[in-house]
Amino acid sequence: MAWWWQTLIGAGVALLVVWLALLIALLVARPDRANLKEALRLLPDLLRLLRRLAADQQLPRGVRIRIGALLAYLAFPFDLIPDFIPVLGYADDAIIVTAVLRSTVRRAGVDAVRRHWPGTDEGFAALSRLTGLTGLGG
Repeated sequence: MAWWWQTLIGAGVALLVVWLALLIALLVARPDRANLKEALRLLPDLLRLLRRLAADQQLPRGVRIRIGALLAYLAFPFDLIPDFIPVLGYADDAIIVTAVLRSTVRRAGVDAVRRHWPGTDEGFAALSRLTGLTGLGG
């Protein structure tokens, strides 16, 4: 067998192993339905928050990079787990958004997020719960 076939097969197997590891991680970290519903209710405020954080030139560049990477992932037509798989098909996007949001909030700082938060105090408290930031002032 030619070396390039071996390389191609090796890369395919590596991608399959990484995909399976992500699938297992999503199965373990699967959020409950209450958290997913709460996240969906916050979606309009979250989108405005991300836009405001991305426009704030005083925040570190890493914040804008994270937001840009998240938007690119969400715009990409393929998911890590296809949407036809019950619960996990849509949960992968919610988990990735939550992880990026948590990273963004930690990098930007809770004060900056609170300053840019367009919603209610209850919404901010829900955001803090969803991203696990309750101990950081949420």
